[in-house]
Amino acid sequence: MARLAAAVCLSCASAMVYHNPTAVQSRRTGTSFLPDSTLERAEAGNKIEQGKLKKDPTNAWTDLYDFAAKIRAGTLDYSEIEDFDINSRLKWTGILSRFRRTPGRFMMRLRIPNGIVKADTLRLFADTIEPYGDELGVMDITTRQNIQLRGLTLEDGADLTKALHADHNMTSFQSALDNARNVVGSPLAGLDDLELVDTRPIANAINDLISLDKETGERGNPQWGNLPRKFNIAISGGRDDFAHTYINDIGLDPVPHQDGRIGFNVVVGGYMSIKRVAESVPLGLWVPADPYSVTALCEAILRIFRDEGNRKDRQKARLMWLVEDMGVEEYSKAIKAEVESYGRGVVLEEAQPHETGAFERRELLGVHAQADEGLRRVGVHVPAGRLSVEEARHVADLADRYSEGEVRLTVEQNFILPNVPADSIDALLQEPALTMGRLAVDPGNVKGPMVSCTGAQFCPLAIIETKTVAERVMAKVDALVEAPKPVRVHWTGCPNSCGQVQAADIGLMGAPAKRKNDEGKMKAVAGANIFLGGTIGEGGHLALDPHMKNVPIDDEDEIAGVIAGLMKENFGAVDRVEVPKEVAMSR
Repeated sequence: MARLAAAVCLSCASAMVYHNPTAVQSRRTGTSFLPDSTLERAEAGNKIEQGKLKKDPTNAWTDLYDFAAKIRAGTLDYSEIEDFDINSRLKWTGILSRFRRTPGRFMMRLRIPNGIVKADTLRLFADTIEPYGDELGVMDITTRQNIQLRGLTLEDGADLTKALHADHNMTSFQSALDNARNVVGSPLAGLDDLELVDTRPIANAINDLISLDKETGERGNPQWGNLPRKFNIAISGGRDDFAHTYINDIGLDPVPHQDGRIGFNVVVGGYMSIKRVAESVPLGLWVPADPYSVTALCEAILRIFRDEGNRKDRQKARLMWLVEDMGVEEYSKAIKAEVESYGRGVVLEEAQPHETGAFERRELLGVHAQADEGLRRVGVHVPAGRLSVEEARHVADLADRYSEGEVRLTVEQNFILPNVPADSIDALLQEPALTMGRLAVDPGNVKGPMVSCTGAQFCPLAIIETKTVAERVMAKVDALVEAPKPVRVHWTGCPNSCGQVQAADIGLMGAPAKRKNDEGKMKAVAGANIFLGGTIGEGGHLALDPHMKNVPIDDEDEIAGVIAGLMKENFGAVDRVEVPKEVAMSR
């Protein structure tokens, strides 16, 4: 099978990054890139749009350091910082206030293109959050192959930003609110004998397009610093579609051209929100699978979205609404014309036919062969995607000992140790970090595929707590049933569906519920709407309507029984048979 041959940069981003606040201060603003017609619509737009015009968010790349210095000097207090700065503009630096749940504390979201992170960077993260204690100082792997750090102060966030730019070729800039988010790629890039495209150089190039100012060499690109809403890009490396292209604003689906070249069919508009859940739609275009061509395509899509997207109703300010307003055919023509207008020699062709024949999506957890027969990839389960400081350091240590210091994150909130020598596998599997704690190489088909959003502990939008509850409940489910293949149970705290419950086999979304109290009166309790039958991989589809509504989840044994029952009815699970004690002892 044909594969893309490309030079691959193994760092998290391909460009050199310098830290020079003076250069940042002299940049153009994000607003300056908007044409007059867009400015007029923004002026008549929603409160966020008006706030962005009043005080350009891209200036926050400088303000972050100024705020931090004044806070440390005792000349500024959090309460004196404008509300729009705290709750909106600072998000352009990747620092998000979480004052409603944790007063005075922030979450910091990184940019980790293709989900590749180095051991020394994980240790930096662990060192940063360690002072905040076990409750606040945690690290979450997200459903975008990314990392979010909890419990930070603004001052520490500024220091971490400087360290990331100066020493780790990484940034947190443009990772929240109206920005293009972390670029998702294949976690098996460069490892896989079934790979069509090595997504690493393309993910890095798109990351640089979004977040690198080529005029100054600084992180933060004002050209894309004033989008109408968030924007997601995913690049699949093969038929497994580990990147979930069908729920992204831009999805790049690898398909060989009839002449043998490798490229991508382009799908657009997929997203999940409280207003609407939509699968991406085919654009009818094919782009060659090289960074130069793909970045031209992404630039065209971003430019038209930036300038023509809805600035009035934020619930309609996602790409799908623009595509539907223009019509798919007309929108496709506009993208093709935009790329041609750049004069770069990039040609978008008609979409190519997919390879036919059955294909079963492969597993990422566990020990698996790589294209190189002497190496293995080892997928490790992280319950609910949450790592403690100690666990993060264990992961870094394992990477240094077994995978040349490299860790790969997955959209299922787990991680892979790539390129492990085959003769080192036995030693790796006996490591205390994988046998004596929460992390596991073989968690089973019930606990292993679980995904969870942040939940009410930190997120102000969440109706229910998810991570800790999900971990406990799925352990109970695992004690009740065993399944012949992985059953993906996703938990999300609210209808924004950051936990992507519509893509799950079984998805629980926080919702109101009631049950009778001891006096026979109805009382409000934590609850969920339950979705059933979402699929992933090639031809993935969403479950758009709840299978069950307003189900109480306050009794963890009870909801575990409900989930176990759904697994038995729909996914071939059977009651777990307890192994006799004498048999267990003889093993």
